[in-house]
Amino acid sequence: MKALLVSLLLLPIAALAQAPVIQISGANFRPLPLAVAAPLTVDEGGKKAASDFDEPFLFDLRASGIFQVLDRSSFTADSKEGITAGSINFSRWADVGAESLVKVQLGAQGGTLRGELRLFNVGTGREDLKVSHDGPASEPRQLAHFLADALYRHLTREPSPFLSRITFVRKTGSNRDVWVADWDGNNGRALTNGGINLLPALGPGGAVGYTSYRKGRPDLYVQKPGEEARAIVQNGQMATGIAWSPDGKRIAYALAEGESTQLYLANADGSNPKAITDTPYGINSSPAWSPDGKRIAFVSNRGGSPQIYVMSADGSNPRRLTFQGNYNQTPDWSPRGDLIAFTARDERNAFDLFTVNVDSGKITRLTQDQGNNEEPTFSPNGRLLLFTSTRDGAPRLYVMTADGNNQIALPMDKAGGLTPDWAPAP
Repeated sequence: MKALLVSLLLLPIAALAQAPVIQISGANFRPLPLAVAAPLTVDEGGKKAASDFDEPFLFDLRASGIFQVLDRSSFTADSKEGITAGSINFSRWADVGAESLVKVQLGAQGGTLRGELRLFNVGTGREDLKVSHDGPASEPRQLAHFLADALYRHLTREPSPFLSRITFVRKTGSNRDVWVADWDGNNGRALTNGGINLLPALGPGGAVGYTSYRKGRPDLYVQKPGEEARAIVQNGQMATGIAWSPDGKRIAYALAEGESTQLYLANADGSNPKAITDTPYGINSSPAWSPDGKRIAFVSNRGGSPQIYVMSADGSNPRRLTFQGNYNQTPDWSPRGDLIAFTARDERNAFDLFTVNVDSGKITRLTQDQGNNEEPTFSPNGRLLLFTSTRDGAPRLYVMTADGNNQIALPMDKAGGLTPDWAPAP
């Protein structure tokens, strides 16, 4: 991050003041037409890393929803054109509809891969951003995510989701294993190895909480990559849906008790549990914290069918939020605080994704007529949603903007994933 800050400081103050800022919200938003030239390389190490850098870099920009990344097959500029303004024929880039141009140069020395990114305004020929960053030569994907994040931050004045991480469940035969990965589903590793492990959620310090049947009953476990799992709720009843408070000090979860399921609040280590719902014979599940930690969204059938409710974090003041549909579930509260995304079963018995405005109750449909779409989870900046979809057959992870546009499959292997969760990198 120091390299990014130093590079930004090297820009003239006037250039920073004139650089465009993309207003992501609002009726007038349109993606920025962006030309991204193929990476230039200065040595054999750079050439070797170029392909592994280019694929995730382009995916980040395309999936962000704020860029219209132009097709390289339309480019008419000389492929040997340089990275500095004086070497660029900007009229060739204007001819293909580009308003901004990104140039990246890669070089490797020893075990270090260096990337230099420059952003140009095509209309004026002005250089708006110059960023350099070093990373391990063995991890060109990480360098790609870093430079894509620098570009996103410069143009939006907010962090991207490109440096974040996800967790999900992968089905192999009769087993369900918990995985963690980069935001695009790559660089993944399994936390569990066999058995039934469900509903993972990302917590503080790289921890992942999940329900596991490893002892024959569904208990809650917490585990960090490279460490052993630790049981935090194990009392012989079904414990599911762990969710950490924004400050990481508390957890909420659902616990089956006879013919009902109630929500509990506890310390992050599972100590001092306290029931925060009390509906005899009712089902309360899927807790999701508001970004300020003061409220919890959840699913309850206390009104007859599963619906989304909101209550204070201590269980007081419950309020029904959804009144449309008869089977609403899996809420996830946007980090921006305004929306809750959820899964609903429609009149065709298909599952699709919706958002509800927390204040107005307005429902917006995000998916339709593309298989089953379930388990939405917001990106840490609240701009994107990750979800599971069967539109291509087996369940796979997809990403889209929070308003349902730009739906793209993650570029991961065909093994796919279920019940994802998304959080900032530890």
